[in-house]
Amino acid sequence: MFFSFGIKDVVDIVLVALMLYYTYRFMRESRTINIFAGVLSFVVLWLLVSQVFEMRLLGAIFDKLVGVGTIAIIVLFQDEIRKFLYSIGGHNRFSAFLKWFVKDGKSEGKHVDREAIMPIVMACMSMARQKCGALIVVERAMPLDDIVETGDLVDARINQRLIENIFFKNSPLHDGAMIISKMRVKAAGCILPVSHDLNIPRELGLRHRAAMGISQHSDAVAIVVSEETGRISAAIRGQFRLRLSAENLEAILTDEL
Repeated sequence: MFFSFGIKDVVDIVLVALMLYYTYRFMRESRTINIFAGVLSFVVLWLLVSQVFEMRLLGAIFDKLVGVGTIAIIVLFQDEIRKFLYSIGGHNRFSAFLKWFVKDGKSEGKHVDREAIMPIVMACMSMARQKCGALIVVERAMPLDDIVETGDLVDARINQRLIENIFFKNSPLHDGAMIISKMRVKAAGCILPVSHDLNIPRELGLRHRAAMGISQHSDAVAIVVSEETGRISAAIRGQFRLRLSAENLEAILTDEL
């Protein structure tokens, strides 16, 4: 028996393939690829049992498990789902901003960004010369309220001296991360998720792994000043940019923010 196969079916197959590919890539970046492979194997087995072999009893059991499994998947991937939804929301807001306000707010936005960026750059350069370790996380579209709650609330204007004092070696907050949100120093001494990526060079320490972890779990920009070498690095979207100069750091923050 023949069946019709047209352009719509080709588009359908291509869209499903793209959906599976981007889901696989997203899960691989978030280190949940094993769970994704298990779920995909279960779905394939369910389709074989219920659709191909038409096993009624076993198919009915799998149907019930699939219904419950939907809730289980939401629980397992709640962080990834939240990140995905925040990314969509941030993208839409950015598009709307470009569409309606870019002509009126372009110069003002750059002025505000530079006022916030330069104290961060100058503080990082000063701490790098003194080999004072630091970890600064700059929030973007995805809120970091859960990370802020792990530290001490500061809620102060971005200031070079404030940043340097917080990361001074004798300061009780110097071991944690500083969170910058909405152009203000929101909190300090915060705890970040540590990345266990085996591709991270061994010479990079715990601060770098924490920076990589937050960049993998959110869209934030994480800046690290190494206590051992005094070098400045940045983690963005799960990728490191190492040995940054003042100009490099300023350019990265300007582009990303």
